[in-house]
Amino acid sequence: MRLDKLLFETGFGSRRTVKRLLKSKQVQLNGQTIMVDSLNVDPQLQEVTVAGVPIDYQPHVYYMLHKPAGVVSAVSDAVNQTVIDLIEPSQRVPGLFPVGRLDKDTEGLLLLTNNGQLGYQLLIPKKEVTKCYEVVVNERVTDDDQLAFTAGIVFDGGVICKPAQLTILSQSDTESRVLLEISEGKFHQVKKMFLSVGKKVIYLKRLSMGPLQLDKTLSLGSYRPLHAEELVALKPYFK
Repeated sequence: MRLDKLLFETGFGSRRTVKRLLKSKQVQLNGQTIMVDSLNVDPQLQEVTVAGVPIDYQPHVYYMLHKPAGVVSAVSDAVNQTVIDLIEPSQRVPGLFPVGRLDKDTEGLLLLTNNGQLGYQLLIPKKEVTKCYEVVVNERVTDDDQLAFTAGIVFDGGVICKPAQLTILSQSDTESRVLLEISEGKFHQVKKMFLSVGKKVIYLKRLSMGPLQLDKTLSLGSYRPLHAEELVALKPYFK
């Protein structure tokens, strides 16, 4: 990887700050002063130091987790089991975190990584990363509900949601199972959207986030590293 990218990702500041470090001759590669920011280096095979201190580089990891209900989307929690607790201790690399959050009672796809820049790119509103959910609500979903979701649900207080696609999969007189696609991530958004049309979510599962689709072979609470083709699909978010 490029030397300036390595220093940026290991916490030595902005690209501009990294350039100043190089210009002031504080960066060394295998004991030799380096001033070229575009130089390709391998921190696992070469020693890079800044002001005489070796950098601590941790390769990025990417795990797809099938989050179960009852587990919180957090790095640590004094009371509840977290999604990090579901990862084998030997695979809990420093800086590992969940990209976004699913409510404690929500199941489904969750990406865990130590690549902070990727997490940022997937979550910033301007990227409009689409998330798809399987939702069960306690009443029949109507044509008017679908139109309201397409137009953009308005919460109490005037908060407007972006247009969402609501597709009915099955329903009875007492409940409906639907697919919901949204392109934002407001707090408790899915539950609040249905409450705004008088319905309560009784089951919620995320099926996809951007190009990532939940692996149907993953049982609840299990995880795996992303496949090569999934990493390629995420390439537009690697900045």
